[in-house]
Amino acid sequence: MKNGKNKNRIALTGGAAAAEALKQIEPDVMAVYPITPQTTIIETFAKFKADGEVETEVIEVESEHSAISACVGSSAAGARTVTATSSQGLALMNEILYIASGMRLPILMVVSARALSAPINIHGDHSDVMGARDAGWIQIFSENTQEIYDNTIIGMKLAEKTKLPVMAIMDGFNTSHCVENLEILSKDQVQKFLGEFSPEKYLLDIEHPVTFGPLALQNSYFEFKVQQEEAMEKAGREYLKIAKEFEKISGRKKDYFEAYKTEDAEEVIILAGSTAGTTKDVVDRMRQTGKKVGLLKISLFRPFPLREILSALKNAKSIAVMERAISSGTYPPIYNDIVNGLYQSGETKKVQSIIYSLGGRDIFAKDIEKVFEDLKAEKISKEIKYIGV
Repeated sequence: MKNGKNKNRIALTGGAAAAEALKQIEPDVMAVYPITPQTTIIETFAKFKADGEVETEVIEVESEHSAISACVGSSAAGARTVTATSSQGLALMNEILYIASGMRLPILMVVSARALSAPINIHGDHSDVMGARDAGWIQIFSENTQEIYDNTIIGMKLAEKTKLPVMAIMDGFNTSHCVENLEILSKDQVQKFLGEFSPEKYLLDIEHPVTFGPLALQNSYFEFKVQQEEAMEKAGREYLKIAKEFEKISGRKKDYFEAYKTEDAEEVIILAGSTAGTTKDVVDRMRQTGKKVGLLKISLFRPFPLREILSALKNAKSIAVMERAISSGTYPPIYNDIVNGLYQSGETKKVQSIIYSLGGRDIFAKDIEKVFEDLKAEKISKEIKYIGV
């Protein structure tokens, strides 16, 4: 298949789509522990393993902390390594997330984003991944099953190219458990796209011994962190290069974000994840009545493509940043990134912070339409607004 010809269409849940991508990647090692709503990914992949469709070494561990720890050992040893998690599982991994990124290990993690306890909630929001946003992992958000399939494959190549770990993220239940049509590649195409994993340095290379995770005190720690940050900054450019390579074999264009009818938009909503689909429908309907509204859907969140986002917002008069996470005691993450960037660039646009759909609460087209109407009426507050409370 090339340039979108002879596409293989299939109906899958987001979890099954991620597992299908992982099957085609066929990593050397997958260390896993089940947690809702991520479990469908590893259940499906485990069946592939049981049926002999992959030769991956699947390591069943006693916790998510152990899963990511096994990944660190596997990746440092030179194996192509993946895992998956959600919610408290990602939170339990927190200690090791920084070790994986600080050791520059190209681990791929698929995340079905979910609320954090307490109180106990198993449904989708972005609290878990936003809590990990400063852990040194590249983060890519997905709107639907097609995108989580694509981003899983892209994420694997991006991790290995940048020597940084990657999270490919989808919304728990809204995407992970909903069946949608998507187009998949052949395993040969995916394998050719990724190429053979040949790490420059790894622990089992006895001819060229190296140390991973050494002691670094005042005389060297700072330099390690600066180099890590420089790699993260370069990761944005690598993402675009890899996205263009992927477009050649899939026919699907990828970018830092999707600017949906923003070119002449006066009111723009910014968000990430599955709510983009509903928002596009609202934009289309309001455009039919002559209202200049648009959507900017974040795909690559870390590193944050601020300059490109600000360019896409140049004609907007007012902006609403809608997020499925709280940063306790301050504004939520994407809003802070946008407002800081506008300030640094000398822009004075009006920006409303909105929190919605925590714990999987529904958001409807009428709610999004009201956000646009409030922007048009300049009903913009410095206070955070909550939808559906």
